[in-house]
Amino acid sequence: MSRRFTFAAMMCLGLAAAGTVQAAQCITSQGAFGAYKQGLAADAQRAGVGQRGLQALQGANLSGITWKFESNPSSQTGTLHGDPATFLAKRSGGSAQGFINQAKSKLGKNARTFAAIEQRYGVPGSVLVTIWGLETSWGGYLGKTPIIDGAVTLASYCRRHPRFERDAIAALNLADRGIINSGERGGPSGELGHMQFLAGNWVRFGVDGNGDGRADPYNAVDALASAANLLRQNGWRPGQPFGPGTANAGVLAAWNDSGNYQRAIAYAAERIAN
Repeated sequence: MSRRFTFAAMMCLGLAAAGTVQAAQCITSQGAFGAYKQGLAADAQRAGVGQRGLQALQGANLSGITWKFESNPSSQTGTLHGDPATFLAKRSGGSAQGFINQAKSKLGKNARTFAAIEQRYGVPGSVLVTIWGLETSWGGYLGKTPIIDGAVTLASYCRRHPRFERDAIAALNLADRGIINSGERGGPSGELGHMQFLAGNWVRFGVDGNGDGRADPYNAVDALASAANLLRQNGWRPGQPFGPGTANAGVLAAWNDSGNYQRAIAYAAERIAN
């Protein structure tokens, strides 16, 4: 046998030896990323990730932007902006009213799609088009960080581990299933597609919105329907208000746990609907 083992083969051998497998341990040094990947590979294989997913993990690199972002929490969008109009302006790179005007235009041009999604899931188009705009500028920018790199780096970082290991394993699962490829790019935390789902949420809530038999996060209709499905399954009440203090406002936390983000969704969506 060759003395050079593949990464996946080493994981198989490790799993075969009783008592030798260790769960992935979080890291505080970038130099420990390779060791984290070995532990994560064992966890992923136990979770049913196959050869293609393990190969994607083998090729993953530490994402410098993800590590830097997580090392400096104050740099994260929304931590400094309590006013929703200020948040919208900062997030969109323009003005709050400019964002609202663009969102209204998108909603009008795709009225039948949004109406069909609302009929099925009860989530208004004004809410969905706002989230779509905040996440990717309505599909204009889907991110530049390799999804596997970002998801695994986030999961490795002690401030985030083990909360996001599920998403890292889900990303490997998506690669295994061919829904994403190993080099597919998205947000710095492994977010994917038009609505920037974390991989674990896509596995749980992704649906086929356009009827082609495949739930694809890079198809806008599928992504919008999946966002509506996530909100509905987390308690969204159709026909009810969603401003601050309402039950539906609380459901928005299932999408993003930032209070600034939630207030911005409500602020924009209320104005888009009028």
